[in-house]
Amino acid sequence: MSGQEAAVYVLEQEQFVPQARHEVFAFFSDAYNLERLTPQFLNFKILAPAPTEMKPGAIIEYSLRLYGVPLRWRTRIESYTPEESFVDTQERGPYALWHHTHTFEEVEGGTLMRDVVRYKIHFGILGRIAHFFFVKRALNQIFGFRRTAVDEVFGHQ
Repeated sequence: MSGQEAAVYVLEQEQFVPQARHEVFAFFSDAYNLERLTPQFLNFKILAPAPTEMKPGAIIEYSLRLYGVPLRWRTRIESYTPEESFVDTQERGPYALWHHTHTFEEVEGGTLMRDVVRYKIHFGILGRIAHFFFVKRALNQIFGFRRTAVDEVFGHQ
């Protein structure tokens, strides 16, 4: 890899939710629930008027603060299969690439939810350094908060 190419990073998370798949999927299909699942330090707000219809091509705009810097973020729903999966990709935001696949599998006693995020950071070697020192830790913190919030919303076993 040359110094100019951005590395692709992958964040994966799996979580059991003791609720029916259709309930879990409905919660995650409502973009406004993202505010409830995002740590307050990001000052995350959805800018589009409610409700946002989840379907391929839907655009969702957000504002947030990343390390104190105000940002606008726009994602597009790339694919949407009711009760099974959806994919959102960044059209504008802090990453060179953000591709987030959400899947929901019906299992005994509830739903197995999986997230796979493929992402790249701008700025070549500086982006790789930033990933090592800040970005990876911040994403783990954000997704850790989300895990706890999901447990609170749906009940933890």
